[in-house]
Amino acid sequence: VEEDKPRSIRHWQQAAVQGHVKSRFNLGVYEYKNGNYELAVQHWMISAKMGYERSLNNIKEMFKRGQATKEQHAEALLGYRDAVEEMKSPQREEAKRSGV
Repeated sequence: VEEDKPRSIRHWQQAAVQGHVKSRFNLGVYEYKNGNYELAVQHWMISAKMGYERSLNNIKEMFKRGQATKEQHAEALLGYRDAVEEMKSPQREEAKRSGV
C-alpha cells in the first residue's frame, strides 16, 4: 500500500487545529524527523499542555540533547502538570482505584 504523506499531514493538521492531541503529537514527530526541531517543540508543547505525556518526554529528550532550551522544558513540564491536575476528579480517582 502506497503511503500518501502530504495527505496524512493535511489530515493531522486539520485534526490538530480541532484539538486532537495525537495528531498534534504526530506532527511533532514528522517535523523532528525532518530536522525541524523548533516546529517539533512547538507541536509537542501544545500537546504536552493538553496532558499528553509522550510529548513532554520528547521535549525532555530534546533538552538533554541540546535541541530544546531549559525554558521550553520547564514550560512543557508546568503545562503538563497543570493539564493533569485540571483533569483530576473524585470520579476519576475512584475509577483508578477500582481498576476501571
